[in-house]
Amino acid sequence: MTVPPIPSPKKLRKQYENNTHPLIVLKFEDGHEIKVYQNTGKVFDAWSGETVKIMAVTDPTSSDWELVEARKADAFADASP
Repeated sequence: MTVPPIPSPKKLRKQYENNTHPLIVLKFEDGHEIKVYQNTGKVFDAWSGETVKIMAVTDPTSSDWELVEARKADAFADASP
């Protein structure tokens, strides 16, 4: 019996805009983080199906971050060309 190969996840180009918190940190499954300051946005690459944690940082001197949302990469807005 032959097992068909599992397709590789697709790499996505997405964007996030922060209009609500002084600082948002996007935390990815592989451990890297992207900072998005208030009234700005960032474009990033992520894998289809990857979970990205959206963390609010209200005090930059504290390591106590608030989880705003955990969102699948597919649910972010597509990056503008």
